[in-house]
Amino acid sequence: MKIKSFWSVVLMSTLIVTGYAQKTEKIDTAVISKIKAEGLNHSKVMDILSMLTDVYGPRLSNSPQHKKAAEYAKATLESWGLQNVVIDQWDEEFGRGWQLKKFNLQTLEPSAFQVISHPKAWSPGIKGTVSAEAIYLNIKTEADLEKYKGKLKGKIVLFSAPVAVKPGFKPDAERLHDTTLLKMANAHPEEERGFDGFRFRPSERMMQQMKLAYDKWLLCEKEGAVAVLEASPASKLEDGTVLVSAATVPYPPSTPFNKRVRAQSANAPKLLPQIIVADEQYNRLVRLLEKNIPVKMELTLETEFTPAAPGFNVIGEIPGTDLKDEIVMIGAHLDSWHSGTGATDNAAGSAVMMETMRIIKSLGKAPRRTIRIGLWGGEEQGLLGSRNYVKRAFGQRLDKTRPYDSIKLTPAGEKFSVYFNMDNGTGKYRGVYLQGNEAAGPIFKAWLRPFEKMEASTITIQNTGGTDHQSYDAIGLPGFQFIQDPIEYDTRTHHTSMDVYDKTIEADLKQNSVITAAFAWMAANRDQKIPRK
Repeated sequence: MKIKSFWSVVLMSTLIVTGYAQKTEKIDTAVISKIKAEGLNHSKVMDILSMLTDVYGPRLSNSPQHKKAAEYAKATLESWGLQNVVIDQWDEEFGRGWQLKKFNLQTLEPSAFQVISHPKAWSPGIKGTVSAEAIYLNIKTEADLEKYKGKLKGKIVLFSAPVAVKPGFKPDAERLHDTTLLKMANAHPEEERGFDGFRFRPSERMMQQMKLAYDKWLLCEKEGAVAVLEASPASKLEDGTVLVSAATVPYPPSTPFNKRVRAQSANAPKLLPQIIVADEQYNRLVRLLEKNIPVKMELTLETEFTPAAPGFNVIGEIPGTDLKDEIVMIGAHLDSWHSGTGATDNAAGSAVMMETMRIIKSLGKAPRRTIRIGLWGGEEQGLLGSRNYVKRAFGQRLDKTRPYDSIKLTPAGEKFSVYFNMDNGTGKYRGVYLQGNEAAGPIFKAWLRPFEKMEASTITIQNTGGTDHQSYDAIGLPGFQFIQDPIEYDTRTHHTSMDVYDKTIEADLKQNSVITAAFAWMAANRDQKIPRK
């Protein structure tokens, strides 16, 4: 008999195990039907979303609006009968809160027009309304710095180069194509790679560019510029959309990142007011100045800082019965950036997770395992809220570099089952990223069977990053992110002024709430915990 190839044996074994798991995995069809009926016919997800965005958005970490949104989430979860609902304070400081009180930027000469723009988070304000000439800092080499000395005092400085803007021939919004989903489903397990000591090292040219940018910031500060304007950093975000994050704290490129102070830090240095301008209007200003046509601008910028304090999350739960010490978690980050109202990033996820808990409560019976929700703060600054919570509740890595062989779990971490996360915009679920956890694949495949008509059936071994499930995955706990249709997340709404309620899709968020509720319920009631890598 011919010996089969290694991968043929693996494939056959996987198919057998998958088929067995799908046949043996218990699916309570009656409960799934109730979840669908409640989530699709009596949904509150858009009401929750409107409160988080229209009323409490934006929700910059530790800002007054973020705190109000957290209090609303806490009160709402309590009103549904969840227990142990708390504003969960971190055991470390996040930094200062910040909010924009008043802002206007316009040109006065050569003609008046409103400039589409937004200040960076934690930017200082200015006193009153200031009229000032604009100047374009056209610096390409260190030698160019000299010609601007003595010319920036009292000026509004256009700091960055203009951006190439072209008509868009592709639609902003799209769903995942069948071919893309098939490719994801057929992805092979990635080979484990040992740590080889590699760290990213910028090229000599990159170091020179970073040094030049640092010197430009120093020049603006020393010369006494009124404010710094920059073009929106993503050229694909056109049509007046502005992408904004935190104010720049200038550092020499040689300064290690762990030695740099962030803009929200209590000990942050004094910064210049910093404003991001829509690319089309920024380019117009540059063209005028390059024609030697004077540009006079008027700026009003009033901001408010609140004292530095620890960050916080919102935690609540539905207690389990015979397996109540074992935890199933769902979550999303509640914080956002500040130029829009943080709808697709990530009030959509927070609303879906809150609606999930409401749906589960509507079933009228308790799960075997405790189902817990986490609405995280500080995600936009580096998954800070979920990382802090996971460290306190479930464990941590004592090793900070690979191969990460020193994980220390708490007793609760040893009993932990699984975490499910949503943070990729408004798009409907199409399946699950396994984060390399092959053993979970057959289970999730079986759980998705009741949702195949909703086009949610793809399981991929692939990883995805950039959000809070990584805090669990980093210490070996099962943490998963759902595959979502992109819609216009990357092309229009992610961290931008267009991240607003109107960019969300009600039917998709209803579907996501139903599937999350089903996954949480099935995880909480199966005989075994979700397997680990």
